[in-house]
Amino acid sequence: MKGYVQVYTGNGKGKTTAAIGLAMRAVGAGLKVYIAQFVKGMHYSELNTLERFKHEITVKQFGRGCFIYKTPKQEDIDAAKMGFQEVKEAVNSGEYNLVVLDEINIALYYNLIPLEEVLQLIDEKPDDVELVLTGRYAPSEIIEKADLVTEMKEIKHYYTKNVEARVGIEK
Repeated sequence: MKGYVQVYTGNGKGKTTAAIGLAMRAVGAGLKVYIAQFVKGMHYSELNTLERFKHEITVKQFGRGCFIYKTPKQEDIDAAKMGFQEVKEAVNSGEYNLVVLDEINIALYYNLIPLEEVLQLIDEKPDDVELVLTGRYAPSEIIEKADLVTEMKEIKHYYTKNVEARVGIEK
């Protein structure tokens, strides 16, 4: 099966959820999945579900927490670079049919990983690997290379009414 490049971006909710939904569909079809979460290092409820599929889905977090509204530290940069090296190995291992780079666009936005390296990964990925890149602020160069781009657009969100993230829904 030919693998394509998908991008889920935009300021709306649902980018990671869409990627995990695709991962679940892939597992249902007997495919193997690798999910790399950049920037994220905290525990989210979806990790509990994905743990149930640990023989079909490998999940790795390459973040120390969440610094989205702060300046990244050297440790954040080091974690992202280490994670990206592992992703390159996973993409080229022949073991995985679907590789998700969750929040890679945020890692790029904060210059944790050079854009040129991600573009090279896209160019050199094996033909049978589906690659999914998520996160706000997808660079135009990535959008141009992608085969499918979905923008999540926020129309209305209850965060504006000070609703905190709820377990099982947002975290």
